[in-house]
Amino acid sequence: MRTYQGAALEALGDPTRRAIFERLGQGPCAVGELARDLPVSRPAVSQHLKVLKQAGLVVDEPVGTRRVYRLNPDGVAGLQAYFHGFWTQALTAFKERVEGPGEEAR
Repeated sequence: MRTYQGAALEALGDPTRRAIFERLGQGPCAVGELARDLPVSRPAVSQHLKVLKQAGLVVDEPVGTRRVYRLNPDGVAGLQAYFHGFWTQALTAFKERVEGPGEEAR
């Protein structure tokens, strides 16, 4: 089963998409600006942006004759919630393992 967070994590599994995601974390950017800093073509950047958009991690808007992309706050919040839940669960399990059975009875 592919969850919303699963799609986002899968999208970020590609190093080029991660680089685009990280660059957009610095602020909105057009495809040409992104392509200038990456070792891939403009059409390839557009395809990576399409995947990130489908995963809910970026949104775009027309500005004049170009499209400007930015991070989707809802998608980023979803990832943050996923990792917060994951680490809370992992740290709770670790604490229980370290303390061992019966520690709560003391």
